[in-house]
Amino acid sequence: MSQTTKRALEASLKNLLLQKPLNKITISDIAEDCGISRMTFYYHFKDIYDLVEWSCAEDAARALEGKKTYATWQEGFLNIFHAVQANRPFIMNVYHAVSRERIEGYLSPLIRRLILGVVEEKSAETVVGEADKRAIACFYEYAFVGIMLDWIGGGMKEDPEVIVERVSIIVHGNISRALEGFRRGKPLQTGTDD
Repeated sequence: MSQTTKRALEASLKNLLLQKPLNKITISDIAEDCGISRMTFYYHFKDIYDLVEWSCAEDAARALEGKKTYATWQEGFLNIFHAVQANRPFIMNVYHAVSRERIEGYLSPLIRRLILGVVEEKSAETVVGEADKRAIACFYEYAFVGIMLDWIGGGMKEDPEVIVERVSIIVHGNISRALEGFRRGKPLQTGTDD
């Protein structure tokens, strides 16, 4: 029952976002649209931003389902782009109503799950410290989130397939190379063949 109510609240919020900006929507508006009391809203979420964050996390979980391996990360990243596109009015409204840092806060956990899955898989055969694995994942997380934020800020005009292909070319082989460098316990070697 709890998930059903949460999904109904999410649907009401998305419906209201087609009519007015996020900063003009109240909890009373959402409760009325959903046909519940304000107290029921507060039973599930502490405020509207908590509902927004939950909604983003749910969309991301569906987008990333089973797509957190080296062989499938591109599909997972592309699915996140498509989930954002499918919720364009919602995402653009949130993007314009809250700070870039808040949007980054919504996107980072999704991207982190995607990248950590890849790093864990690629490091399975090597002895690499957890801090080093997190450093690699963090680097890619910031890059991926930055790319997505720029795309959203630009009105989602560029084709996501082109963006993901470009990122794939940049990433190819570099996670393994970083893990190998950390495994040896020495700084990564850079050269002209990179």
